[in-house]
Amino acid sequence: MITGGTETARLLPWSGEGGKPCYLVGDGTGYLSRVADTVESVQLGMSVALLDHAADMLDDHKVTAAQLRFLAARMAEALRDVHRIAESRGARLPVPVHDGPACPDDPDGMEGEDEDEDPQGRCPQPGFGLG
Repeated sequence: MITGGTETARLLPWSGEGGKPCYLVGDGTGYLSRVADTVESVQLGMSVALLDHAADMLDDHKVTAAQLRFLAARMAEALRDVHRIAESRGARLPVPVHDGPACPDDPDGMEGEDEDEDPQGRCPQPGFGLG
C-alpha cells in the first residue's frame, strides 16, 4: 500500500490493460471511490447468487458436463473478484500495534531486544504487521 499523508492507494475492483491492477490514490471519499464501492458490492452480491445457483445445480442430477464447466468458469471469475476485494480491503486496514508480546512465538516478549526490533512493538514476521 502506498501512503502519503491522509491519502492511500486503493486496489480497484477492476483490471486495466492486459489485466494489470488499477489503483486509486485519494482519501477514499471521492466519486471514483464511491463507484469502486458500488462495483465491489455488486461483485459480492453476484458471488452469493452464484453460490446459490451452484448449490441448485449440484443437486440436479440432469446437469451436463458443459453446464458444470460453465459454472466452474463463472465461479473462478467470482473468486478472483472476491480475492481482489479482500486484498484491497486488507491493504487499507490500519497496522495493529500490540500491547503484549511482539510475536505469537514469543509469549514472554523477551526475543527481539536488539536494534532490529520494531519500535512500535509489531512482530517482524510476515503477516504480523510488517510487510
